[in-house]
Amino acid sequence: MNKVVKFENLRSIFKDGMTIMIGGFLDCGTPDGLIDMLIDLNVKNLTIISNDTSFPDKGIGRLIVNSQVKKVIASHIGTNPETGRKIITGEMNVELSPQGTLIERIRAGGSGLGGVLTQTGLGTVVEDGKQKLTISGKEYLLELPLKADVALVKGSVVDEFGNTCYKGTTKNFNPYIAMAAEKVIVEAEKLVKCNQLETEYVMTPGVLVDYIVKGVA
Repeated sequence: MNKVVKFENLRSIFKDGMTIMIGGFLDCGTPDGLIDMLIDLNVKNLTIISNDTSFPDKGIGRLIVNSQVKKVIASHIGTNPETGRKIITGEMNVELSPQGTLIERIRAGGSGLGGVLTQTGLGTVVEDGKQKLTISGKEYLLELPLKADVALVKGSVVDEFGNTCYKGTTKNFNPYIAMAAEKVIVEAEKLVKCNQLETEYVMTPGVLVDYIVKGVA
């Protein structure tokens, strides 16, 4: 199977109401070409799972400004005033999850676990509506796993089978969301032939990747 495709070949995958995980931290390690495509498609009522909502004119923030998102699950929204405005007006829902908890929930979804036990958030609004368990005399919150229909990943160096290496901040959420979605699309900063990557540097094995697009420099 040839996994390397053009952006236009992916258009039929995306539908209104999908849950999409997007890699990156603010504007670092974000698959901007794939976000451009989502904006062009103008799919609506999306649930976005990501670390943050970036800035109004960058990355995920542009989807929010374009009114394509109905719900966000993230750890930070403070750099995007439009996110706050849409919460106040009722146009969008936001589920805030502490950053460490968020990444563990994604990891749990990708690993087939039933959830994560954590003390983070006890005694705060984070615990509202969540089950508490007592283990060895200590109280924990049960945080449920997260999965998505599609994960949009930014890879630093990717071979044609989908084996993916990440450099610098790109290592943040990208390797984890690649485990937790029905379909995984990698936007490659650099695309190489198979067998050109040293296996010890591969963080996402190609077997997890469905499609690869070459990012625009």
